[in-house]
Amino acid sequence: MIAYWKYDKQYIQVDEWQPGCWIRVTNPTDEELALLESRWQVPLDEVRDAMDADERPRLDQDDNWTAAIVRIPNSYEDEDGDTVFTTRPLSIVVSGDVFVTVSFYDSPVLSDFIAWSNRRGQPERRGYDMLLSILLSSSVWYLKYLKQMNGMINTAEERLEKSMDNDELQRMMGLGKFLIYFITSLRGNEMVLMRLKKVLRNITYDEDLLDDVEIEMQQAYDTASIYSKILDRQQSSYSSIIGNNMNVIMRTLTVITIILMVPTGIAGFYGMNVPNGMESWIWGFLFAIVLSVILSILIYVYLKRKKLI
Repeated sequence: MIAYWKYDKQYIQVDEWQPGCWIRVTNPTDEELALLESRWQVPLDEVRDAMDADERPRLDQDDNWTAAIVRIPNSYEDEDGDTVFTTRPLSIVVSGDVFVTVSFYDSPVLSDFIAWSNRRGQPERRGYDMLLSILLSSSVWYLKYLKQMNGMINTAEERLEKSMDNDELQRMMGLGKFLIYFITSLRGNEMVLMRLKKVLRNITYDEDLLDDVEIEMQQAYDTASIYSKILDRQQSSYSSIIGNNMNVIMRTLTVITIILMVPTGIAGFYGMNVPNGMESWIWGFLFAIVLSVILSILIYVYLKRKKLI
């Protein structure tokens, strides 16, 4: 789908393209891609690279075009109803009055950017300033998702304090994977921004906007890194706790086995079908029971003093 967004005190969607319009392309068909190439000479090689969900961020330039691929955050619910966080590539092409974004995956970032700009009455952005604005919006969404992840981590931690549940441990492992996705994508976006700054040296642009992008992107990267480190340490702590609990259980079972060996041995010895002098004694059975109890208590006291239990 191709949508044309024109700025007139706020972003409004128009039916036909006009110079300075934002060409927003979502899940394009082959015919729509052909239109981009024929009418605006958009380099389709750069655009089609965004079809790959694992495409890395980069910035390419030729005489007429600047094409950037950045990764924007996204979330969805899986079949079990759990929230999954990921990142998706977004292709951005800038040339004069032509500004094109192409996304082959659904994401709330661009729609939220339009709504936020209209609500806050943001000034018109064009060309590279528009590219910086989208990077800023993307960084803000990274922070929003990271805040959600932090809440999920705290919830899982509270539940694990009450009971070591495998589902919660797996959920924390999944959050660790999502954080790695975010850190890798943010690092790639930073590399794009660094190359973009070299392009901006020879043109006029909004320096304050660039500063805001750098601050928000760095904050998102630092936040994701901190959460990842905290999660790694929590997982290591839980692994140690589980291992320690397993050692306590095995030690307890070993002590119980040792104690039970005494009455088992006495019962086996006096239960043999051979004369032992007690087969005709009226107190023989009671003697075997009392002897088993006394020896078991003595072994328990010995193990207790040795701090083995």
